[in-house]
Amino acid sequence: MTPPDGAAARIAARLDALARGPLGVAVSGGGDSMALAAVAAEWGRARGVRVEAATVDHRLRPESADEAAWTAAACARLGVRHETLVWQAPPARGNLPAQAREARYALLGGWAARRGLAAVALAHTLDDQAETVLMRLARGSGVDGLSGMAERIERRGMLWLRPALAERRAALRGILRARGQDWIEDPTNRDPAFARVRARHALEALAPLGLDAVGLAAAATRLRAQREVLEDAARALAARALRVGPAGEARIDRAAYAEARADTRYRLLAATLAWLGGGRRPRQAALERADAAILAAAPGVTLHGCMILPAPARLPGLALVCREPRVLTAPVPAPGPWEGWSAPGAPADAMIGPLGAEGLRALEAARRRGEWTAPEDWSRLPRPARLAAPALWRAGRLAAAPGAGHAAAGAEGWRLSRAPLAL
Repeated sequence: MTPPDGAAARIAARLDALARGPLGVAVSGGGDSMALAAVAAEWGRARGVRVEAATVDHRLRPESADEAAWTAAACARLGVRHETLVWQAPPARGNLPAQAREARYALLGGWAARRGLAAVALAHTLDDQAETVLMRLARGSGVDGLSGMAERIERRGMLWLRPALAERRAALRGILRARGQDWIEDPTNRDPAFARVRARHALEALAPLGLDAVGLAAAATRLRAQREVLEDAARALAARALRVGPAGEARIDRAAYAEARADTRYRLLAATLAWLGGGRRPRQAALERADAAILAAAPGVTLHGCMILPAPARLPGLALVCREPRVLTAPVPAPGPWEGWSAPGAPADAMIGPLGAEGLRALEAARRRGEWTAPEDWSRLPRPARLAAPALWRAGRLAAAPGAGHAAAGAEGWRLSRAPLAL
């Protein structure tokens, strides 16, 4: 094992503090991720922890497949099992970098879950942190955006770690040079068409004024402490005003919600919409629209893949937030996950997906046969919330709709679960 240098020892110490079990490492072949893979491999061998790596091939550049193969070979030399995950890119319209980022998290999260990994380590550095803060400052971000990237975060049901977040990019290159290891230079890292590259150049120009990467990263750390105070207020509001209903919908007590400050309301809404909508935080304009709809008990508002519905007379004083039925993803084999839901006790030939119109018809048929009675709480729900409810299917037939209290013969013990809403 190579004797630990300063940066490598510090990264290993952060892995000691952050990691809790088998570890995945996201590797692109670039200097940052290869340095992290090298340190993680040494760390894993020294502590008896399984470490694996994966590369996402976005297929956005002709050379990407060769780079993924090079990275696989480099990981093999480190003694780390490697897998290449291929993204079938959509037509190039809209925000392609954002689409690629979301796909990257989805592919890596699915790989980590399939391989039984407890967390995935990402190779973001202090320089990445500073560039992120500068870009968010340019967009007019508030405390949340300017607090930068977290060292440890849960997203899509997976734990993501950034053990090199306090290290400079040059120090990670030094780790590789000390070990005689090579890396790939991504040409997009020099292309000013990308905002991050422009931010990097701007930081170089601003450094003589004292606005440098170290200062911006330090400011992000201080803002993160302030953000935690604001998040405490949002958690207190959630305890007073938020409940999860039988279809997985969020139920917000409008009176308790209206008493809170705007920032606290926005935080609760952001967490709710991200929890229902796949992990992405809504933009501020969307939060303001949602907030206004709840305060005014407005007719149904659709945003961020969710619907905000005024509660029917049967559920007075509430606003309901549910997934928009038409944007739900296709069913997946059990145990999932599907839209954040999993079915740990269901057989492998079962599918998790939306209840949908077909499921509602199956429930009505079961009711007419005397096999099912709708719980009162379920029958009060608006149709969109029931359509979006998670259900279990087998051989093309509804097997269980746990939120509706329904289970066909042989599916009585099946259940659905998901991670709780986190603030």
